Formats: sequence, structure tokens, C-alpha cells
Amino acid sequence: MEVVKLPLAASQKGKLISAGYTSIASLSSIPPSQLSRELKISETEALEILKNVSDGTRLESTSSSLTIVNGAQSAWDMLQEEETLMRITTSCADLDNILGGGISCKEVTEIGGVPGIGKTQLGIQLAVNVQIPYDYGGLGGKAIYIDTEGSFMVERALQIAEACGDDMVEYSRLYHKGSQACEVKMQPKDFLENIFYFRVCSYTEQIALINYLEKFITEHKDVKVVIIDSITFHFRQDFDDMALRTRVLGGMALKLMKLATKFGVAIVLLNQVTTKYSDGSFHLALALGDSWSHASTNRIILHWNGNERYAYIDKSPSLRSASAPYSVTAKGIRNSTSDNKRVKNM
Repeated sequence: MEVVKLPLAASQKGKLISAGYTSIASLSSIPPSQLSRELKISETEALEILKNVSDGTRLESTSSSLTIVNGAQSAWDMLQEEETLMRITTSCADLDNILGGGISCKEVTEIGGVPGIGKTQLGIQLAVNVQIPYDYGGLGGKAIYIDTEGSFMVERALQIAEACGDDMVEYSRLYHKGSQACEVKMQPKDFLENIFYFRVCSYTEQIALINYLEKFITEHKDVKVVIIDSITFHFRQDFDDMALRTRVLGGMALKLMKLATKFGVAIVLLNQVTTKYSDGSFHLALALGDSWSHASTNRIILHWNGNERYAYIDKSPSLRSASAPYSVTAKGIRNSTSDNKRVKNM
């Protein structure tokens, strides 16, 4: 049971969520003195909260005892399911190739890299491409874009949407060669209307929004991708208590994995980089530490190789480690060729 469902004051729920206690399970073994200290409330109030938690635990236990355990799945069924996973094209054939066709639905994919490497560009590209209709090899879905840094550019989204429409026209012309091409009904305005944009300005807002996503996606079943740009920002800015940060991040990661599995959506987490010291030298690593690296199914690192941008599959249970070049162009993410006109200062 979620903390938000307990009969508590809104201020108490807010304090619990801010401290990383989003479910009653996370409060099951907390002594009143510790809760009082972490929430900066009196022990009397902490005892009242824990009493409500205890009542909620009993109700949840009674309810679950009446439920028949199910959900067993054979390994063969799992393999069949994996082979039919829907994927979102990145618009870069080389990158799609190493990804097995694109970004997988029903999985959490983390994409990290240095500033200016094209993380936000790729995020916007996916928010547009998920909408490509089935007739054109797409998913015909919608996107949720969660912006924690203020880096989403609607003008850039419009550019990429216009280019996507042009690509669909070209696809239709080639596919229906010798006959009348299908009319492309989607306009750039349609692409923008199908991106649900959320701006969050603190880690508490971020946690609250992620808790709300299940309800939102239930009401908008055509959502096929959730992009968080970036997952890192508020957790590097607002935290001195590392134990609290680890607990909050762990709870958030579990919720995102559950969303991916339950609704069959692609969860895409854009991440920043930090400097890590090992083997006597410093090198770049994705932010939030080693424990966070287990929060995603697939991990992709974007990096520079000379003047070329490259994507490297750092971790995946089903994809082999590989790298592919890509470009950020006026039309969006594309194959890396000298003929492409690159977008500067993105």
C-alpha cells in the first residue's frame, strides 16, 4: 500500500514522501524516535503516523491473504515475449542495429553522457518517433516527457516532428512504388499534442509525479514511452544525506520497473556523468553511483570519439556490448555521415 492512501494529513504525507517513505513497507521497522528525527516532528506525531501504518499493514495483509498467487510463466513464454517486444526507432539505423531494432518497450533504458553529447536530442526524438503509426513501422503511441532541468525545447521538438513527417512521406513513396502513395495524416501539431510534458523543480515533485504515473498511464493507455530528462539533476543538487538519497532512489527505481512491466512502456532515463577514481586514475562514470547502475535493464553511454558521437551498450541482459556512431542533425538523430548538416550547441 502507498503512503498516499493512508488516512494522514497532507503535510504528513508530504514529509514522508520527501524522506523517501513512499510505501507502508518502508515504514514497517522504523522506530518513532528515528521517524521523529527524520521528519522533524514530535515523537507523539511520529507514533500517530506509525499507528496508521500498522493499521494499513493489517488491512493489506488481510486483503492479500484472500488473493490466489498467480503469474507463473514458463521460460519459453518469456523468450517468445522478448522476441516480440515492440521497439522505438532512434532514427539512426546504426544505433537501432546495436539495440536490436530500437529502444525496447517493457524495459528501463538508461542513457548517459557528457553535456552536449545529444541526450536531450535523443529524448525528444524518441518522444516523436513513438508516435509513428503502425502502417509506417511505428507504435502509434504517445509520450510522457518529464523535464527536471528545463532543457526541453519545444521549437526543437517541432523541427524533429516536421522531419519525421517528411520521413513518413518518403517511406510511403518508396513502399508504394508504382502505386499511389498513402496520404500522411499526421501533422507536426499532432506530434506535439501527443507529448505530455511535466516540469518538476525538486526531488519531492519528482517522487510525487512518479507515484502519480501509474494512474496517469491507466487513464492514457496509448502512452508507450516515459522519458525523464534527467533522472539525476535534483538528486545531485538537493542531497547531503546519502543514506536518504539511496533509499529514495531505490524506491523510485522499483516503481519505474513496475511501470515498464505492467503497462509495456519504455522507460528512458537520461543521466549525467561524474568523475570516478579507480585504478590510480580518474575517469568519467554515470552519476548516482554503483548501486544505481542496477536500476535499469539496459545502459547506454554516449561519448565522443574524436569529432564523432558514439553510443556504447555498457550493460544489457540481451544485447552484446557494441558501439555505433550517430549524428545530431537539423532533422534530429541520424546516421553519422559527412553529408549531414550538424546542429551546433545542442
